[in-house]
Amino acid sequence: MPRCSCTDRSSTAPRKPDGYKLSTDPFFVEKLRDIVGLYLNPPDKAMVLCVDEKTQIQALDRTQPLLPMGLGYVEGVTHDYIRHGTTTLFAALDVATGEVITQCKPRHRHQEFLGFLRQIERSVPEALDVHLIVDNSCTHKHVKVRAWLVQRPRFHVHYTPTYASWLNQVERWFGLIHQPPCSHPIHHLFGAAGRPWLPVQNQPWRLRPQLQS
Repeated sequence: MPRCSCTDRSSTAPRKPDGYKLSTDPFFVEKLRDIVGLYLNPPDKAMVLCVDEKTQIQALDRTQPLLPMGLGYVEGVTHDYIRHGTTTLFAALDVATGEVITQCKPRHRHQEFLGFLRQIERSVPEALDVHLIVDNSCTHKHVKVRAWLVQRPRFHVHYTPTYASWLNQVERWFGLIHQPPCSHPIHHLFGAAGRPWLPVQNQPWRLRPQLQS
């Protein structure tokens, strides 16, 4: 973990502590090698998908119009807002191409995750195996989800180590859609598909070089 020297006054920020979390997974090394191996040397005739969900996405509308940025002053926004509902964004990032399969649902349960898995099944050509990289959420390990996967031998699940969801590349994609201009829009209503971000971004999966870095 990089730390700044206390003698370097230009980089010292005592108010900003370094955060860390140690994985307690006894098979951390094995899982790490498995997932990194999929990234570096994906199997033939297979698609590797990093799957996760972004919960509690809010559609916020400020109570007053934005004051645009100008010479000598920054953009102004009111501190209060009106919330027009929330949604959960399910996403599957194709490691090889950077393309993303998405689906928005009003809730985050195993039922919604099963619905997203069915969308993945329809989207991936039948001739290809599907390797899913997911974290250890109870939604991903529900008994009905496991039963659905057992009935589909071409699906292979790879779990990230405990407290190591950062290994999942789709987390980086979620980070990208938080960056401007996507992180600071005014949302009056959700679209027909319940997507507050994707239309504003104009297809964020075109940022392929950044996703592969």
